[in-house]
Amino acid sequence: MVATSTLKNKNSECISEAFDRRYDQSYIEDELDFWERCLSEPPVGVGLSVGDPESLRQEAGTCQQLAKLLEGCLSRAKKSTLHCAEVLVPETLTRRISRDVLRLAAAEPCGLRGCVLHVLVEAERGGCKRLERIVCDASVVPTFELTLVFKQDASAWPSLRDLFHIGACFAPGFRHALKLSPGFRLIKKKLYSSSPAGTVVEEY
Repeated sequence: MVATSTLKNKNSECISEAFDRRYDQSYIEDELDFWERCLSEPPVGVGLSVGDPESLRQEAGTCQQLAKLLEGCLSRAKKSTLHCAEVLVPETLTRRISRDVLRLAAAEPCGLRGCVLHVLVEAERGGCKRLERIVCDASVVPTFELTLVFKQDASAWPSLRDLFHIGACFAPGFRHALKLSPGFRLIKKKLYSSSPAGTVVEEY
């Protein structure tokens, strides 16, 4: 289960909204079909003026599907990599990330089609856990790489008492929920440039 939450600073409370999503084989096939159709079309905005309704519609659709792809990546990694029963995701996080991914891809020769996306999550004790490597279009020679690093919400790390409670319910190293921070890191590396300027790091 991947949960989304709207973060509000009211009495230091966090109001969460949770929903279940099933990422079965048919869902993955539907996702792949969408990306095949999407990537066969011209890059977003090509031949269209800025603010053109068709351009905005196409960009919004691509952004939405990319957000779903990231949520699916987190869901698939719950038990295998993240060792938790659910992932709590701030409500607008995946949409914000998707918009920034599209922005960084806009200046590239092949747009998003030339992207290889590496998805990671910060580990509690330093370093990162690698979740997936996503090749946006296998028929296109990649022109750039994006490394997305989700950040954990440090305030949600379990206390010693919580660890004893969790240990009674789950196997060692397994916890009930992992809560992500609204912040994230995007690292862009151009594959056809050896200059240090070919690497861009953006922190949010």
